Amino acid sequence: MTSDDVLAIFREAGAYLQGHFILTSGLRSPVFLQKARVFMHPSLTERLCRALAERIRADVAGQIDYVVGPAIGGLIPAYETSRHLNVPAVWVEREDGVFKLRRFEVPRDSRVVVVEDIVTTGLSIRETIACLEDLGLEVAAAACIIDRSAGQADVGVPLIALAEHAVPAYPADALPPELAAIPPVKPGSRTL
Repeated sequence: MTSDDVLAIFREAGAYLQGHFILTSGLRSPVFLQKARVFMHPSLTERLCRALAERIRADVAGQIDYVVGPAIGGLIPAYETSRHLNVPAVWVEREDGVFKLRRFEVPRDSRVVVVEDIVTTGLSIRETIACLEDLGLEVAAAACIIDRSAGQADVGVPLIALAEHAVPAYPADALPPELAAIPPVKPGSRTL
């Protein structure tokens, strides 16, 4: 599956939005990839995550014991990707603003892959990795459906992206005039 194929699925689902958006990272962008509109369709989600699992198999040497997703955005792609990898899926969730593996016990030294939906800065993946490494888990790689940074985000481990799509993102105090003229919308879930 190519980047164009992935973006075509987002467009087909009405998930490629244009306007003025406040991203989870706090940056502003003229494009928002509303993955919830894709993930509401099991057949589209299955196609994307099957292809992501194939990429993970090709790029990660050795056994994978678990797939870990950061809540809330990574839950669905982590689960569906784990299904294609035939390993359990678990997730981290925020407790007092910090990711914790609250609902699961994963044996120390387990080898895991973090699966996220969309990467812009990689912060959620880095926070997830910090949690997992504190528990003595080996993070073999991270993977995402779309890397908005087009390879620029450093997550601390190899990042496998099903698609790379460079989309401009700006600090709130450095908006281009055409973006500043549009009222912003914040559709993300970080504060949930």
